[in-house]
Amino acid sequence: MRERLDELADRKEQALHAGSDRAVKRQHDRGKMTARERVEYLLDDGSFVELDQLARHRAFGVGLDDERPYTDGVITGFGTVDGRRVCIFSQDFTVFGGALGEVFAEKIHKVMDLAASVGVPMIGLNDGAGARIQEGVVSLAMYGGIFHRNVAASGVIPQISVIMGPCAGGAVYSPALTDFVFMVRETSYMFITGPDVVKTVTGESVTQEELGGAMTHASKSGVAQFAAADDKACLDEVRYLLSFLPANNLEEPPWVQPTDDPERPTSELIDLMPASPNQAYDMKKVVSAIVDDGDFFEYAPHWAMNLVCGFARLDGHPVGIVGNQPQVLAGVLDIDASEKGARFVRTCDAFNIPLVTFVDVPGFLPGTDQEYGGIIRHGAKLLYAYCESTVPRIQIVTRKAYGGAYVVMNSKSIGADLAFAWPSAELAVMGPSGAVEIVYRRELADSPDPEARKAALVDEYTERYANPYLAAERGYVDDVIDPASTRSVLIKGLAVLRSKREELPKRKHGNVPL
Repeated sequence: MRERLDELADRKEQALHAGSDRAVKRQHDRGKMTARERVEYLLDDGSFVELDQLARHRAFGVGLDDERPYTDGVITGFGTVDGRRVCIFSQDFTVFGGALGEVFAEKIHKVMDLAASVGVPMIGLNDGAGARIQEGVVSLAMYGGIFHRNVAASGVIPQISVIMGPCAGGAVYSPALTDFVFMVRETSYMFITGPDVVKTVTGESVTQEELGGAMTHASKSGVAQFAAADDKACLDEVRYLLSFLPANNLEEPPWVQPTDDPERPTSELIDLMPASPNQAYDMKKVVSAIVDDGDFFEYAPHWAMNLVCGFARLDGHPVGIVGNQPQVLAGVLDIDASEKGARFVRTCDAFNIPLVTFVDVPGFLPGTDQEYGGIIRHGAKLLYAYCESTVPRIQIVTRKAYGGAYVVMNSKSIGADLAFAWPSAELAVMGPSGAVEIVYRRELADSPDPEARKAALVDEYTERYANPYLAAERGYVDDVIDPASTRSVLIKGLAVLRSKREELPKRKHGNVPL
């Protein structure tokens, strides 16, 4: 038995150092942690239990015949984050460049199946060169097994992809199917085809960072929601995100003991609102003033910045925040903002996170680019997401709420449970100036002084219609509230909605306007 134990210890030691010293040094020289260092940093100390540590490939080909390292280039297992269970895999770039082969994929399949069966988050740390060429079509088929499991687990358990190195070709589709994508600036990238192929096909010269770097996907494509400075900062953000999420779709989000008074007045919001309805203000300041301890974890902060999304807590309970951002494009909804909002709303709804929506929207962005790009279809995605969601939903109208964009932003008519407005709110088909130009077109044309007459009519329209009281009379908002009481009103509203139960009609699935 002692001989067998010695042999086991030797094999496990080999598995712990599967990558060569030179490969590990190259990883560190690039400012990257190794696969095992990442797992140990992310999970609670001593909690990691590794699976298939002694697995080795069973393929043959150039570079494979004489080299059969343990782990086969990916570390898999389970552990805890802040005491809560998770499953994890971490691709090891120091072994075969992290390229995926049959055994490599089987390990990932196994841990994904485990996560789904026990109902815990699945975290994938990606740092690999794609399919293992020597294993041919087997590698491609094994990617299909990963994609199939991503879809089966979608909306059942949180799936988090962390891109910490290369992720190219077919490998990018697994992260794209997951709920959240993190990237690391300067050391991670994602693309379907690399710069060399792009240059050959299109003639464009582009670097890896420009084509598929963290900030490219965080600000231009919207593929990545989070971009961090380095590996450790990225993993810290993953831990923080997990603190807002339940383990699965049958559990409630984790409550923490609040340190912020639920009755704390938010009087600063009174002075934050500009005197002029055309003057911008920062919706993030509104959110920070209201949520517990001003702590707001923003989702996709660099993309579609005219819509603010993110996670926060109210009286210790996680909430999803959606709000128009008057500082960017006056807070209008466009194609990207609609996509961003729809994705975030559906994610919150899947994992039982209540939604609070702050509305200051002048409408949808006009223009041929938007119309040709399908703003009608994309705007319908956000509308669909709100209509389909069954979590508690509260709307706060802070200022402008015009036209169809008001309806889309979680109005009572599409199922908001509670709706409140500040005295500064304006609920109307359109702004006073535009409305007067249409309704009084003939009168203005016949007037000896059209500008003076228009100004008078705009003032009259503003007084009669650009306020929240007509909407309150009809019940489209449940109350007009003092901005200073917003935090207290939201907490009380969410408390009464906590037992909300709503069943959707039985169907295979809806047809989202993709």
